[in-house]
Amino acid sequence: GGVSTAPGEGIEPEQARLWGLGQVAGLEWPAGWGGLVDIGPGWDVPALLGALASGEDQLAVRDGGVLARRLLRAPAASGRTWSPRGTVLVTGGTGGIGRHLARWLAESGAERLVLVSRSGSAEGLSDLPVPVSVVACDVADREALAAVVAGVAGDLRAVVHAAGVAAYRPIAELSVEELEDVVRAKELGARWLDELTADLDLDAFVLFSSGAATWGGASQGAYAVGNAYLDALAVDRRGRGLPATSLAWG
Repeated sequence: GGVSTAPGEGIEPEQARLWGLGQVAGLEWPAGWGGLVDIGPGWDVPALLGALASGEDQLAVRDGGVLARRLLRAPAASGRTWSPRGTVLVTGGTGGIGRHLARWLAESGAERLVLVSRSGSAEGLSDLPVPVSVVACDVADREALAAVVAGVAGDLRAVVHAAGVAAYRPIAELSVEELEDVVRAKELGARWLDELTADLDLDAFVLFSSGAATWGGASQGAYAVGNAYLDALAVDRRGRGLPATSLAWG
């Protein structure tokens, strides 16, 4: 359940983390890495053996056969656009990306910004043309984040989850503590935002992910784990009829 092979097929965000880590392992250990196989309901031993002997390194075994992963050009956009409105909540809102994002949102139609960060510093954002609230909050703390969401729930139209930290270390040198530190805000923040806004009528729920979760990134194992969770959560939300977009930054 770590990957979804077709629209409507379920996905488990927790399992997707392992797929993200595996892609990085394939880059760091090219001579010894066999690949990734996602086993779904209805699989059988012959299909699995065929997958292992296929020469492919990213496969999904389903009751309809074995599927190999391919990168394809997306179809042309359908013409849908999104213009921010009402209140927009941004996690990581005072960081480097968050500041650029806050300015774009303010100039594109958002009527109020709630910028959430651990530091709560609003330096450099005083000239925005809309009201800005900067809230100090650890987004991995569900209770604290719930209080922030409850305070704006009546006007909240969009959520952008840009919180997170990056670390560069090969998997063989990665400690459990460092892995937890990298994925904590990214994964738990997304999980709590999903739960806390599920009943709200949002226009957009945007997750800032990374190419490391799409095709791997050497020495970015921890980062790939956290972002693979975000990608899978977006798929899961769409399967529940909720808005979700995951942006894989390069």
